[in-house]
Amino acid sequence: MNIPYYLDNLGISHPLQDKIGLTIFYILLLTILRLLIGGLINRRIKDVKKHYYWARTATYGTSLLGLILIISVWLKSMSSLATYLGLVTAGLALALRDIIANFAGWIFIILRQPFRMGDRIQIGNFKGDIIDINILQFSILEIGNWVDADQSTGRIIDIPNGMVLTQPIANYTKGFEYIWDEIPVLITFESNWKKAKELLNTIALEKAERLSQDAENQIRAAAQKYMIFYKHLTPTVYTDVQDSGIRLTIRYLTKTRHRRIMVQTIWEAILEAFAKEPDIDLAYTTRRIFDNTKEGKKTLRPPEGKQS
Repeated sequence: MNIPYYLDNLGISHPLQDKIGLTIFYILLLTILRLLIGGLINRRIKDVKKHYYWARTATYGTSLLGLILIISVWLKSMSSLATYLGLVTAGLALALRDIIANFAGWIFIILRQPFRMGDRIQIGNFKGDIIDINILQFSILEIGNWVDADQSTGRIIDIPNGMVLTQPIANYTKGFEYIWDEIPVLITFESNWKKAKELLNTIALEKAERLSQDAENQIRAAAQKYMIFYKHLTPTVYTDVQDSGIRLTIRYLTKTRHRRIMVQTIWEAILEAFAKEPDIDLAYTTRRIFDNTKEGKKTLRPPEGKQS
């Protein structure tokens, strides 16, 4: 059978034309296969998460198969794989160093799993929820930035996979989906701080105590893989003194994505409780003139009749 060669006028040899033609054939074949599989997935799988994973699996599978087929086509004329690698490695390492780093980062993500789909992470200056992972980059739905309390900004940020090899990664949800949060409450020096502390303890226990048992179960499960242990999971209140008043800090556990709701719930309870107590006042920045001769300790006041 005579095979027509259309690139003779370009000076391309017949064996090379065979390889080009076979490469194009494989690409078209795998593209059609990927479209067929994608259509099947769209018809059969309605769950969003399952659809995403199956679609990604199909993409990676056909891509890997295509890579193997194309390499096999072009390696037939090589004496060995080592010869081929020796010819291209130096050039690829220089020209494609970023792509290679991103691919290596993807392998690290797949094997080591520093994060998974849906995890909330911080890497470098970026924070957000993982919404996509592919060969060269992963995407997050950004939180924070100009929005308070770790809520979403609505922006999607694409981050090169290579960053996982060079930047520390903070995972909010891996192994243990709770985080410690603190609410500082500053009251005046004249306030009844002991009563205020009791009120804050009651509020914290009422609003956050129900989370402790669930958190304890998760810690027990996480301890099988990580060295995570806490002796006390119940909320507590710490006392210290600031320049403008007495600071009572509530420390409690909350789910990562519930932080702002918990802060609002606890603060509303605090405001309602303090409004009923005439001897407790929140402190704020003020300016006060203090006359030591009248308000100071008696031992520091001048004798009667000698005040200037």
